[in-house]
Amino acid sequence: AEHPYNHLTDTLDNGRIKFFNPQKLNDPRYDKLPLSIRVLLEAAIRKCDGLYTKKEDIQSILDWQEQQNKAEVPFSPARVLLQDFTGIPAMVDLAAMRDAVAKHGVDPSLVNPRCPTDLIVDHSLQIDYTLKNQEMELIRNKERLQFFKWCSKAFKNVNVVPPDFGAVHQVNLEYLSRVVQLNEGFIYPDSVVGTDSHTTMVNGLGILGWGVGGIESEAVMLGQPVSLTLPQVVGCKLVGSINPLSTSIDIVLGITKHLRQAGIAGKFVEFFGPGVSQLSAADRTTIANMCPEYNATVSFFPVDQVTLKHFKTISDQEKLELLESYMKAIKLFQSYEDPSEDPHYSEVIEINLSSMVSYVSGPKRPQDRVAVSSMKEDFQSCLDEKVGFKGFHISKEKQETRVPFLHCGQEYKLAHGSVVIAAVISCTNNCNPSVMLTAGLLAKKAVEAGLVVKPYIRTSLAPGSGMVTHYLNTSGVLPYFSQLGFEVIGYGCATCVGNTAPLPEAVVDAIKQGELVACGVLSGNRHFEGRLCECVRANYLASPPLVVAYAIAGTVGIDFEKEPLGVTAVGKEVYLHDIWPSREEIQQIEEDTVISSVFKDLGERMEKGNTFWNNIECPDSVLFPWDQKSTYIRKDSWFPSIENAHALLFLGDKVTTDHISPAGSIARVSAAAKYLLSKRLTPREFNSYGARRGNDAVMTRGTFASIKLQNRFIGKPGPKTLHIPSGQTLDVFEAAERYQREGINLIILAGKDYGSGNSRDWVAKGPYLLGVRAVIAESFEKLHKNQLVGMGIMPLEFLPGQNADSLELSGKERFTITLPDSLSPREQLTVKTSQGKSFVVTALFDTELDVNFFRHGGLLRYVARTLL
Repeated sequence: AEHPYNHLTDTLDNGRIKFFNPQKLNDPRYDKLPLSIRVLLEAAIRKCDGLYTKKEDIQSILDWQEQQNKAEVPFSPARVLLQDFTGIPAMVDLAAMRDAVAKHGVDPSLVNPRCPTDLIVDHSLQIDYTLKNQEMELIRNKERLQFFKWCSKAFKNVNVVPPDFGAVHQVNLEYLSRVVQLNEGFIYPDSVVGTDSHTTMVNGLGILGWGVGGIESEAVMLGQPVSLTLPQVVGCKLVGSINPLSTSIDIVLGITKHLRQAGIAGKFVEFFGPGVSQLSAADRTTIANMCPEYNATVSFFPVDQVTLKHFKTISDQEKLELLESYMKAIKLFQSYEDPSEDPHYSEVIEINLSSMVSYVSGPKRPQDRVAVSSMKEDFQSCLDEKVGFKGFHISKEKQETRVPFLHCGQEYKLAHGSVVIAAVISCTNNCNPSVMLTAGLLAKKAVEAGLVVKPYIRTSLAPGSGMVTHYLNTSGVLPYFSQLGFEVIGYGCATCVGNTAPLPEAVVDAIKQGELVACGVLSGNRHFEGRLCECVRANYLASPPLVVAYAIAGTVGIDFEKEPLGVTAVGKEVYLHDIWPSREEIQQIEEDTVISSVFKDLGERMEKGNTFWNNIECPDSVLFPWDQKSTYIRKDSWFPSIENAHALLFLGDKVTTDHISPAGSIARVSAAAKYLLSKRLTPREFNSYGARRGNDAVMTRGTFASIKLQNRFIGKPGPKTLHIPSGQTLDVFEAAERYQREGINLIILAGKDYGSGNSRDWVAKGPYLLGVRAVIAESFEKLHKNQLVGMGIMPLEFLPGQNADSLELSGKERFTITLPDSLSPREQLTVKTSQGKSFVVTALFDTELDVNFFRHGGLLRYVARTLL
């Protein structure tokens, strides 16, 4: 059938390239739309098929001023981005779906992603030995890599980026993102949904994109649009001039604080104003990366001259001219010099860039920012305060504890505030050379001044991609990193996901002996308590140069302005300001080293592959030959009214995805460890939950296995719960398994902000496989709520002002939730308990599509039935 919007087609490049031009609608509302909404509109026009995307959807988007937060609209992104942790379950599901449709006589080769899908393998780096990490990663993950290589051959429209090329978000920025896409003679805006929490970084390049769960990404891969309620768009107006001493991280954390306080959860943020032009493309992607930390869906920087300048390093002039012509033709090109071009926004927040000073963030949450100048007194207050989001409640007499220990034949002392982990991680910074070069120059000046880092501190340098190593090496600062102990340990996530190598035994013993609040300092964006290392209670996010500075100081209890960073062998005191590089130095080196060859290097290596990947043998078959003995890859079984359900867990506020989804190393006393031991694996072979994300038996046993899980049934942190019928305290998995044998459905009771944190597929799959069919909470993080719906779990919200305590629920009742024959979005349902009480909850299905997915038992079954 003829496309309903054929009359909007226009041409570029002497008629050789076509595009849909929304300006031909001649609708005055278009010029007032935020640019991020214009991207949604273009995609809706281009994908309008009368089935998934209808003419009414185009009208709803045009009428954004009236329809925001009301109308449900579809969005068909240009591509899907998967990282291996969350990508492998998605690909396992697709492989299992091939088996399922084959059993019904359907050609299994029909099961392919319809939307172009990129899968980046590097995401499971575990720190073992500095020089052997990458080789060991390839060996221990050979089975997974064989599966990935089979996927690259068996599935159409799948591009697998081999190991040893960089972390997913960096490869996305350096290699995959191009602002516009060209396909079959049509040009259109690049856009993406990805299973990595850093997907939002691309918004800094004018590319609309955000993170989704594995279930949602599979639907998009198979041709389903993302369904979203037309969002409010907050205009973030940047004014003022940047302080010369402020790093990009300072700007990032400053904006994060402002936006978090503004209460913008679930909204789009779009930047405008004269201050935007001061930010480089690298600055913008770093800011956009923190989007999940203030719960916005995206932080969008429209394409402008700065964007074009960035792409000059990686694109030829002809493509740049085409890009500029197209973006201007559909009014997606922004000039910050003319306020009359500013769109209309839901609301406007003004931020003065000149107010940004150096901060760190911690000791337990990314939103708790501390000015570096106040760090010493703030840490002291953390020791004094009662246990909470910041406090540790250390008595005055114990605050002076000093514990001596021997390391490599020399005596050292640990105290409260001692730094034992210092990780320069460039996942949030390697797109921004300035901060990494600042850290490198600081290291160089520190070494030249005679400063050292104490050898017991677990230091590491984890570049997000080879680009970082390239420019650090070219600029001459890499050897100085090494002299301070910051060796390159490989490419991929490490310290952020809890894959830090064990601390020296003497250090651990000293921390335990003195009950010390030891500290970790890292330049990532994940640092919840206990995540880096179980015995390290205080963790701070800091810019890379400050990580180096605190490592040299050996403590966070230091006032850099008044106290020396260290003392040289000859007794000279060296202050931080003595070795802090100037912006002029940094900019000069950046210009000299970060050149087009750096960006092109990845493309050249991508074409060649690497010896290990090229030599991997994989099955040459349409269906994957499953190995039932595998502890990495196992075929999932997703294709087979809640009455008298028990509560598996009774949780409080702020339950994060870290508490729910398995991450980091596999504890030797865990249910997952018992399973692996039964498969005759030794603890050394356990690897991490991330590496075994393709095995549901491991991941289900690791669900709710966090040592920080606060279950009110138990009364103390730990992965335990109460099996209510017997009164026994069991591992969460063991209790769930017993409930399933008894044929009892399960629910979870929770407080506010259930499921906050970064997106993970097993955060919904795990509870589903444990038998959970509903979560009743005071409020949900929106993305996690969507994941529950996609997995077939009902998200139910207490009415305003009500919670488990106000309703006097013990959690030990049995719960019955009756569903009507025709369930509607946001319908109120009655929950009855075995104690005779009843209360009303709201079913958080935002759209009819949500209801449809739930009716089919989740999105996977819905897609499979559509194929059949």
